[in-house]
Amino acid sequence: MAILEDAFKGGNVLTGLAIGVGALVLAPVVTPLLRPVIKTVLKAGLVAYDQARVAYAEMNERASDLVAESRAEIAGSGTETAETGGGPRRPAERKTAATSSS
Repeated sequence: MAILEDAFKGGNVLTGLAIGVGALVLAPVVTPLLRPVIKTVLKAGLVAYDQARVAYAEMNERASDLVAESRAEIAGSGTETAETGGGPRRPAERKTAATSSS
């Protein structure tokens, strides 16, 4: 392990070069062995992503339902807020019989 520690700490240039050449030589041997592992990791990531998307969609739908229920309760109770365009309403003006008969 001391050789690797020295190479990564800025040790001997030849040691670093030997590690690079060794990686190039071993890459064709190691790649077929690592390919199934990499594919498995990618599949697990895709499954996790899809499950997270479904969970987010369900959470969004539940939140929308809560908002719709709240709005329905507000509309059903007859109380209107400034956000819904309500507020105090003035009684409609009545026409008197005297003005309509002239």
